[in-house]
Amino acid sequence: MSTNAALANTMQDRLTDLGGIDASRVLLTPHPGQATLTDLIAINHSPNHSLYELVDGTLVEKAMSYEASVVAGTVLFILRQFVSKYRLGLISGADGFFKLQTCTRGPDVAFVARDRLPGGVFPSQVYPQITPNLVVEVLSPGNTKAEMARKRLEYFHAGVQVVWMVDCTNRSVAVFTSPTDVIVLGEEEVIDGGEAVPGFASRVGDFFADLDIGQPV
Repeated sequence: MSTNAALANTMQDRLTDLGGIDASRVLLTPHPGQATLTDLIAINHSPNHSLYELVDGTLVEKAMSYEASVVAGTVLFILRQFVSKYRLGLISGADGFFKLQTCTRGPDVAFVARDRLPGGVFPSQVYPQITPNLVVEVLSPGNTKAEMARKRLEYFHAGVQVVWMVDCTNRSVAVFTSPTDVIVLGEEEVIDGGEAVPGFASRVGDFFADLDIGQPV
C-alpha cells in the first residue's frame, strides 16, 4: 500500500490517490484499503461483473468501452502474429492479470518474453507474479490522466520496459520508455517494439482499421 493510501481519511482522499477516478468505479465491499488478491480473483471470476484491479487494497473497476475493446483486440492480433512467428513469448488480453510489486493490474494487452517466465514454463498461478516486457493500455472515456500516470509509474517500477498508451480519439500511440520519456506517433507513422519486442514494427493506423468499417475505402 502506498504512503498516500495509508493516510487517506476520506473517500475523496482515496479517489485522489487512485488518480481522481469516479467513485462509481470503487467497490465498498470489501472496504477500500482492505481488499485482498483472493477478493480480486473471486469478483473477477463471478458472473455478471465487470473486471476489477487491486490497487492499494482497493477493488477498482477497469474503465472499458466497446471502441477501446475493438482496438485492443486488433493490437493483440497484430502483436501476436509477430510474437508467435518467432516464438518470443506470451501475449495476453484485458483479462490477463499480473501481480506486480504494489498492485494487481490487467493491461489491455501485454507481452511477456520467454526469459521472464519462471523456469521457462507457462505459469500456473491465476494471476502470476510476472512483469510484462510490454504493456498496452487503450484509453477509455472513464480513464483520467492522473490514473494513467499512476499506472505508468507502477508498470515501470515493476520492471516493464515499454508502455503504449493508445488514443482512439486522436488515433495515435504515446510510446513511453520511462514514466516521463515519451514520443507520440500518428496514424501514418510506424511503431516498433523497442527493447521490449525487438524487430516488431507496424503502421499505427493499422491499430484503428476496424473503426472505419462501413466507410468508403
